[in-house]
Amino acid sequence: MRFFWTFLWSFLLVQMLSYVVSSMTPGAEFDFIPGAIVSVGVTVLIFIAAAVIPNEPVENH
Repeated sequence: MRFFWTFLWSFLLVQMLSYVVSSMTPGAEFDFIPGAIVSVGVTVLIFIAAAVIPNEPVENH
């Protein structure tokens, strides 16, 4: 279930960012497909970052 929610939020946020940037750039049009591809990449990067970051508490500071 966490995979679904992570993908859903990354999909929505990347599509929103893509729309805003394309509307602010003169002559650019909003395109759905590149935003969907980037959102898959963002989701994969989020899961890689979550796997790399340690989860255990630090014993000594």
